[in-house]
Amino acid sequence: STIMSRSLPDLRDGLKPVHRRLVYAMHQLHLDPAAGFKKCARVVGDVIGKYHPHGDASVYEALVRLAQDFAARYPLIEGQGNFGNIDGDNAAAMRYTEARLTEVAKALLAGIDDDAVDFRPTYDGEESEPVVLPGGFPNLLANGAAGIAVGMATSIPPHNAGEVCAAAIALVRDPLITTTGLLQHMQGPDFPTGGIIVEEPAAILAAYETGRGGFRLRAKWAVEQGRFGTWSVVVTEIPYQIQKSRLIEQIAQLMEEKKLPLLGDVRDESTEQVRLVLEPKTRSVEPEVLMASLFRATALETRFPLNMNVLSADRTPRVMGLRDVLRAWLDHRHEVLIRRLRHRLAAIERRLEILDGFIKVFLNLDEVIRIIRAEDEPKPTLMRAFLLSDVQAEAVLNMRLRGLRKLEEMEIRKEHRGLTKDKKDIQV
Repeated sequence: STIMSRSLPDLRDGLKPVHRRLVYAMHQLHLDPAAGFKKCARVVGDVIGKYHPHGDASVYEALVRLAQDFAARYPLIEGQGNFGNIDGDNAAAMRYTEARLTEVAKALLAGIDDDAVDFRPTYDGEESEPVVLPGGFPNLLANGAAGIAVGMATSIPPHNAGEVCAAAIALVRDPLITTTGLLQHMQGPDFPTGGIIVEEPAAILAAYETGRGGFRLRAKWAVEQGRFGTWSVVVTEIPYQIQKSRLIEQIAQLMEEKKLPLLGDVRDESTEQVRLVLEPKTRSVEPEVLMASLFRATALETRFPLNMNVLSADRTPRVMGLRDVLRAWLDHRHEVLIRRLRHRLAAIERRLEILDGFIKVFLNLDEVIRIIRAEDEPKPTLMRAFLLSDVQAEAVLNMRLRGLRKLEEMEIRKEHRGLTKDKKDIQV
């Protein structure tokens, strides 16, 4: 249960059940990017009441994480209010904050009302929920995932969505492409907080081929010259998931313990942007030497593990390489596309049948009105008189009088031609 229903993401939409239920509940509340915001308490209430019978605190934490631009590479939720910060401060209580979906979440949901995916009953049987989202965005690789199940764990870093799509297109064009070929389009992880990956290309290739490995990630820094030959190091990007306030505390503690002999002072001058100023003890210290000592001793350099352990399309936990993950996502998108086209085709055929009925009765509206007024059961009479099907007769009887005035042959035939063309395009 922990593996399937809590900790591991589905590779098709890259979401765990709580995140999927959050996004779907917000879709049901019509919290689209163009709509207004709603209180997070309302969203959390709907999620735990209808879909996810767990505590409100854990569900709200999941919602907050989806809205934090320093935690999610492409946030699925747009927040209004205090949603925490990179220093590790918590978000405000859910009664104060508001949320709505982003365009990325909208892409994940595209087609959910067109029979694109299967639905299942919720825990109490009163509602239904999607088994998986249509996933028109490569969410698993673009936003990454982390989770600890029972006897297994997952850890996937975020990536640049444009690069992921370029790699997926390359795989479509050449199904036999190797991982080396895919990495021509996708350089490696792309973290929301920035930083520089310092890892051998061979190690990166091995990690993506097997689905297991890791990446060394360093803070981005530059030397800033001061007066009279003085200088300082300014850090503008710190490693992913490192709290800035904790990092400064760690550096200050190591200075007190005399474990950073080359460092004179550390200051936090951050605003919206990260800016840590590191001053050397003396001018004679080389900046590279100073930073090497800091990378060795502090969280300015970390290692982010890669463990692509995900639930495959048949709901089986598997460690997959990059190529297998992309292939499975493309297979899911192919299935969604076919299901949406079938749904559209069925809708076109239903409408064409009704238009055929309108064309049959158009030239004899007076007779139609006479039958409706004179007959006790006009439907079978209409069907006999004009050779209409049950659906066509029902559509004619359900039409309002004002609709009869608008019933122009040219308009009907124009719509009929357009839908017939759409039908042929889909069937090709």
